[in-house]
Amino acid sequence: MRENRKSLTGRVVSDKMQKTVVVQVEVRKPHPLYRRIVRYTSRYKAHDENGSASLGDVVRIEECRPMSRDKRWLVAEIIEKRQVADVQPAQITV
Repeated sequence: MRENRKSLTGRVVSDKMQKTVVVQVEVRKPHPLYRRIVRYTSRYKAHDENGSASLGDVVRIEECRPMSRDKRWLVAEIIEKRQVADVQPAQITV
């Protein structure tokens, strides 16, 4: 049954809520009349039980039962973690 669920890949744009992240999914497809490639973006709220996804991560989300009014997706896996700098901007001297 779980094989039939929809799956999308996107980037985490907000992690300010508890156990919820906002994932922005970008789709590129040609314009129906002009045939130029156009970017369409959609934002989905996804459930993140452990809070392991952070801002800037690339994640795969999949469909699930409604968990709240807006939340119908679940973070299935974290594909790529965001690279965090070792040095804070305040420590850099010019």
